[in-house]
Amino acid sequence: MAVSYNGLWKLLIDKNMKKVDMMNQVGISSSTVAKMTNGEFVSMKVLEKICEKLDCDFGDIVHYERKLQSGCVHEQVAKADCECPLCQETKDGGQ
Repeated sequence: MAVSYNGLWKLLIDKNMKKVDMMNQVGISSSTVAKMTNGEFVSMKVLEKICEKLDCDFGDIVHYERKLQSGCVHEQVAKADCECPLCQETKDGGQ
C-alpha cells in the first residue's frame, strides 16, 4: 500500500461520523470510499471535497507510505544485515 487514509478514519471517529455520513455530506460514491478503504488512489478533487466539508487539510487525511522493495528480508534477518535498497539507503544516511 502506498497511500494510507488512516488520518481520515481517525478524523471521522473524532467527529463521531460513519463513512456513510461522510459520503452523504461530501457527495462521494461508495466505490470511492471503497478505494480509500483499500488504500487505492483517489482524485485530488475528492480529497479537496472531503477537506472542504470536514474542515481539514490533505495532510490530515492522507499519508504516503513508502513500499518496501521486493526481496527485502529484514523481517528474517537483522535490519542492519538486510541488503535491500531501502535498508541500504537507511544505513548510508539516505545519500
